[in-house]
Amino acid sequence: MEKAKNESLVHGGDIYTDGLLKGRSLIDFSSNINPLGVPQSFKDNIGEAMDSVVRYPDIQYRELYKTIIDYIGETNLNKDNLILGNGAAEIIDLAISSLKSILIVVPSFVEYDIDAKRSGCKIEYSYLKEDMTYDYEDILSKLKSVEGLIIGNPNNPNGNIIDKEKFKPILEYCEEHNKLIIIDEAFIEFTGSREISFINEMQSYKCLFLIRALTKFFALPGIRFGYGISSNKEVIEKMKKRQNPWNINCFAETAAKYVLKDSKYIEQSLKWIKEEREYLPDNLKKLEFIEKVYTTYSNYVLCKLKKIDCNTLYDICLKENIVIRKADNFRGLDKQYVRFAIKDRERNVHLIQVLKKRGNNL
Repeated sequence: MEKAKNESLVHGGDIYTDGLLKGRSLIDFSSNINPLGVPQSFKDNIGEAMDSVVRYPDIQYRELYKTIIDYIGETNLNKDNLILGNGAAEIIDLAISSLKSILIVVPSFVEYDIDAKRSGCKIEYSYLKEDMTYDYEDILSKLKSVEGLIIGNPNNPNGNIIDKEKFKPILEYCEEHNKLIIIDEAFIEFTGSREISFINEMQSYKCLFLIRALTKFFALPGIRFGYGISSNKEVIEKMKKRQNPWNINCFAETAAKYVLKDSKYIEQSLKWIKEEREYLPDNLKKLEFIEKVYTTYSNYVLCKLKKIDCNTLYDICLKENIVIRKADNFRGLDKQYVRFAIKDRERNVHLIQVLKKRGNNL
């Protein structure tokens, strides 16, 4: 993997320029949002948010804090262990900008880099290995020269998870030397396993700061709601002091209140991802122009191409009204990488058919 890359605010395909602004309907395989769409539990209760528009939200967000604590299921948590944000983006920015130096594991979400540079953070990088697994020895070595670490679990764009046994020396080192570990768990629900999250380790390690959101699993990117969790109340309080009041609007508050309790939606989502996370990668592996399909625990698949680059494949798919994610703006990746979101079976089948048809002409 290459060792330097430009950063960009582009998170996926440009459905506005390529589609909506031209009156064109596109299937967006660049966007890793739950294809089940907005939970019915929010739709059924959106009137509650409408009724709340005429007044300010509870500045202490008491009911919202209780909802999150109940959802997480940690009896030792209270509101002093949580921070609420206008999307995970606000929480990520607050966490990174609380440090003077940071180690970023890459390739990863491009905004880690952007936030760190904006806040004047000194940045070190630890690159994933060729098989897209974490280089734990490299991470531990480079932590000595920074105040903290940010890492995805699952990581974006490849969907791999942290091996807790190999990560333990990093936890111990950061706990002993008062360094902050920011773990982005925006995609954690897609794994279908509570054991993959670091929520169970949080009480034992004050160095841990976890980030979650409603954006991906609950298909609510427009709501803008995320939250951070830590047993270190001083870290939480330091971040809260830098926030504006009423940063969570009444629609986000209502959405969280209902979707986090929507067991039917959660169950259906886990059933879908279990089935489609087998189907799509298995069929991508059969395509001649794909060299490698990386193991994923999330709702997207990173692939390495051969005999073709990401720009060519993007254009091919766009002609078929499909948008894919070119992955060359992730630090550490080049034009041989693309990412596909995992959709429902009908759209996944359509994608494979298009790739098969076009692949025969390469």
